[in-house]
Amino acid sequence: MRTAQLRARILARETLASTFVKTAEVTVVEVLATSGLDFIVLDGEHAGFDRGRLDACLAVCRALDFPAMVRISSGSEENILMALDAGAVGVVVPHVDCVAKAQAIAKAAHFGRGGRGFAGSTRWAGFTMQSMGEVLDQDGQTIVMAQIEEPEGVEACEEIAAIDGIDALFAGPADLTVGYGHRSQDNPDLPMALERVGKACAANGKAFVSWVPDAAKAADWAQYQMTGFVVASEHTWMRQGAIAAAKGIHAI
Repeated sequence: MRTAQLRARILARETLASTFVKTAEVTVVEVLATSGLDFIVLDGEHAGFDRGRLDACLAVCRALDFPAMVRISSGSEENILMALDAGAVGVVVPHVDCVAKAQAIAKAAHFGRGGRGFAGSTRWAGFTMQSMGEVLDQDGQTIVMAQIEEPEGVEACEEIAAIDGIDALFAGPADLTVGYGHRSQDNPDLPMALERVGKACAANGKAFVSWVPDAAKAADWAQYQMTGFVVASEHTWMRQGAIAAAKGIHAI
């Protein structure tokens, strides 16, 4: 099963392809499920996903066994629980800039004393069709990606990568660029940050993921030991396809 196997593939540091989904519409999910992408990230931070639309998209992902993570708007216990109960295989948590935040999100995403609340009636738990033991065993599929988006996060990346329950560090190139005081990703601080985070992930057996605009940039950034690439978004791909079609027609 694609969903059940995703965490193992991530921790094996396989090269995986993904994209951000910005359109809160189930048809987009259905189309992307046929694309060959290894997983998608529903963007609950910068796009129009309310709880109902997120729930509907995750229902389709579960029905199609198409692995879906959710980039939540913040690393609160409520946001983590909501995404996972609805059927996400994991969460991408923004602005993890210190060890304490990373420890808190790792705890909130997993069962145990003081951790994720247990409910057997959720989609994630099979709507009461699984025993408590089966639900607890499924916790091993849950993926937690901590976004490193500030210089402070880079400074703490070695300690964050060492935390049990953190499966990957997700570099945010745009936020890092702004955080270092630049106006373009073509700056000297970004590659140094990516290199440091990549080394921290490799040393701790964790995946290193980032957003990239295209496969060419992914091939370039593979030098930083990056293993997962969230390529653009369906917005970008729609626009690129429309531009190409329009130019072709206008050239007739």
